[in-house]
Amino acid sequence: MRLTLHTDYALRVMIHVGMRDGDLVTITEIAECHGISKNHLTKVVHHLGRVGYLETVRGKHGGVRLLKRPDQVRLGEFIRATEEDFALVRCMRCDSEEGCLLEGHCLANRALSAGLDAFFHELDRYTLADMLEREREAAQ
Repeated sequence: MRLTLHTDYALRVMIHVGMRDGDLVTITEIAECHGISKNHLTKVVHHLGRVGYLETVRGKHGGVRLLKRPDQVRLGEFIRATEEDFALVRCMRCDSEEGCLLEGHCLANRALSAGLDAFFHELDRYTLADMLEREREAAQ
């Protein structure tokens, strides 16, 4: 499984904004710091605002800041909110029109689902606060 560029950028945004301790941060600042297209980053920030992770303030002195405390942002939950699809194989999709030819005796779907659950269970052990602590240690 590979996470999308959208999620990569979303994590970078959250870390960057989290390091600013409640101050407003502009999309331009984040884009320049991370070498990311401002247009692409605007879409990422819009999504993070829509799903409740960022507060967006418009205008000349606007910017973004965290809506939740860093210790309330679980990594697994965050990734589930930024990724569109976790179906590792076609038969894991709820909307799949094609039935599985091996249905009834194939363990792949069950095994992959269990693996995905374990993956997210492990990620949910970590929070944005953990990531910010590591970032601050590295900056010293």
